[in-house]
Amino acid sequence: MGKHHLQTEIEINAGAGRVWEILTDFAAYPDWNPFIRFIHGIPEKAARLEVRVQPSGTKGMTFRPTILVIDAGRELRWLGRVLLPGLFDGEHRFAIQPLADGKVLFQHSELFSGVLVPLFRDSLDRDTRRGFDDMNRALKACAEAA
Repeated sequence: MGKHHLQTEIEINAGAGRVWEILTDFAAYPDWNPFIRFIHGIPEKAARLEVRVQPSGTKGMTFRPTILVIDAGRELRWLGRVLLPGLFDGEHRFAIQPLADGKVLFQHSELFSGVLVPLFRDSLDRDTRRGFDDMNRALKACAEAA
């Protein structure tokens, strides 16, 4: 079984509450998010979402993850699967860590596991990482513009 972890982060000059508000306003994602094109569903534990991810230059994909953790102002985490459990699972995590001076460190990561992970490792490192970084920068711009 393959495993792969992507981890990105960015410092945002805004409070945790503001960043959380943007992250959980799923309806607004098409307006600002260049990576997660839409999320349909409600931000609550055990909710099933419909999520469309499309890193620049790719066809993208739509999947239906389940929210595992929702801790207001701190963490949003979901588990998505492609077809059957164990083929290609992704545990996606957004974490907000308060820093000094009203800033936060936004951590955006995903732990991929499953038998198909080794086949996709290169595109995860290239395209998915680019998507994470693009989203991080857009979130920063959005939060700091408020």
